[in-house]
Amino acid sequence: MAEVFHRSLFLAGPAGRLEATLWTTPDADPKFAAVVCHPHPLYGGTMHNKVVYQAAKALHRRGAPVLRFNFRGTEQSEGEHDRGKGEQDDVRAALDYMAAEFPARPILLAGFSFGAWVGLRVGCEDARVANVIGLGLPVDNLDFSHLRTCAKPKLFIQGGNDQYGSRVKLEALFAMLPEPKQLSIVEGADHFFTGHLDAIGAAINAWFEGNESKA
Repeated sequence: MAEVFHRSLFLAGPAGRLEATLWTTPDADPKFAAVVCHPHPLYGGTMHNKVVYQAAKALHRRGAPVLRFNFRGTEQSEGEHDRGKGEQDDVRAALDYMAAEFPARPILLAGFSFGAWVGLRVGCEDARVANVIGLGLPVDNLDFSHLRTCAKPKLFIQGGNDQYGSRVKLEALFAMLPEPKQLSIVEGADHFFTGHLDAIGAAINAWFEGNESKA
């Protein structure tokens, strides 16, 4: 893994400051930057979640500066949980920060569970975002139909035994999405990829290696 330059900071969020952590690299001219969004804060989700951490680590290993942040009302982030609506503005605040820190760099936006539901909605619409990654999409409980108009390169990583996102429902959604797209099913993994966390980095690396324009 590239040497990590860790910076703890607060972003200027629309509902108050947002707690964040930024991993940078020695490379002064990274090819892309990344933002990773965490799962549902009312069920213990934070930027320190293991799936979020693994995704961030895989992206950082590819030379990208990576920002993780806590949604409003989570740990030291100000504001109150807004059931996904205000959290979209939190994602935009994170993109604003990375666009200012790394101007003219394409941004990859990734999200796990609730973070995928909120983050990919913003990422697909925001011109600064070039690629999106969704992990553990809870398609059994949340509406992901907005992805049907997302023409950006998309990677989805899902546990074969995800208890909140059935394989049948996810594959049905995936079939309706525009290219370019890729689906990686981690056989035997649950929603939290318990015992299969290494598969997250492997899936991300395989996606990059199959799409040289992203690397």
